[in-house]
Amino acid sequence: MITLNHYLILGAILFSLSVAGIIINRKNLIVLLMCIELMLLAVNINFVAFSRFLGDASGQVFVFFILTVAAAEAAIGLAILVTLFRNRRTINVAELDSLKG
Repeated sequence: MITLNHYLILGAILFSLSVAGIIINRKNLIVLLMCIELMLLAVNINFVAFSRFLGDASGQVFVFFILTVAAAEAAIGLAILVTLFRNRRTINVAELDSLKG
């Protein structure tokens, strides 16, 4: 039987992996975007688990809003990434410091 603790442990592992990915890899912009998406997925798992455990559908409804924002963030992030690659010929975050004001 899968309990609430199993879902919370899975969410914590996914969240920890995404934080570790952000801390360890600060060069590749694509990996950073993937880690942010993984972080949102971990939060969504926790929302669905608590919603199921409490018998309330509000957590599942909130997940739809998070998924919508995540899809928009991914589309805008990839568009910015393509534009940066066309202009700079690199996606290395350390080499994009010329964008500072």
